[in-house]
Amino acid sequence: MPDLELLRRIDAYLDAAPRTACRTEAIGPFTLFVNDGPGWRYYARATPGAGAFTPEDVSRLRARQRELGLPEAIEWVNDLAPDLGAAAEAGGMRVIGHPLLVLPSAEAFAPVPVPAGANVRMVGVEDDLARIGAVAEIAFANPGTGIGTAGAEDLDAMAREADPALLRFVRDRVARGVTIQAAAFVDGEPVATGAHQPVGGATEIVGVACLPAFRRRGLGATVTSLLVRDALARGVTTVCMSADDADVERLYSRLGFVTVGAVGAAEPLRS
Repeated sequence: MPDLELLRRIDAYLDAAPRTACRTEAIGPFTLFVNDGPGWRYYARATPGAGAFTPEDVSRLRARQRELGLPEAIEWVNDLAPDLGAAAEAGGMRVIGHPLLVLPSAEAFAPVPVPAGANVRMVGVEDDLARIGAVAEIAFANPGTGIGTAGAEDLDAMAREADPALLRFVRDRVARGVTIQAAAFVDGEPVATGAHQPVGGATEIVGVACLPAFRRRGLGATVTSLLVRDALARGVTTVCMSADDADVERLYSRLGFVTVGAVGAAEPLRS
């Protein structure tokens, strides 16, 4: 049986974290997160405690997302909104799921050593956030855990495309301690990155990414390990994360994370 109390605690955090960057709109049983200025463009979420979901609810939400120029995307915790996936599919969306993991306790945490030749540390406002952000852009454009060719030599071109307003937004969050970022460096170049955003005693490890040419060296796990250390040092008691697939799920289980459920996500059908 799922631990519904734990899942509700995680769901409350997932509802609270975007509010540090956005205003909200209630669209039926959904909460839509809206950033009117520079910043991240968010999905909508099932409102904690909402009841049933219908295809008509999904259609109204998507119409409002289009009106605001936001991604037509929805996320939810499966066990807390069990009928939402079917409603989203009936509303013309593609539904996928990701394992939801949590660190059961501080004692369960199994930190990993820093690989030879790497420097893994927290990121500050003095760092080149454009190049660090470029790591994630390149990594997410080349999904999976397989080794690829894209490496540090590709950072310059991607960093030049960074939106100055978005960089100011991120720098402000780092300065205020709202977004806590870490990165791994090899020969002075950022090659892996990740972040967490603590709110009310909980946090989620997000955006863990590694340049394809540097994968399978343990750099992503080491960045995650440092972020967990930071979260625990701040007194966070609930540390969660979602995994893209079973390979990533196994990787984070080595740090002490256990799977407690799944996160559902809906996006438009690909033409």
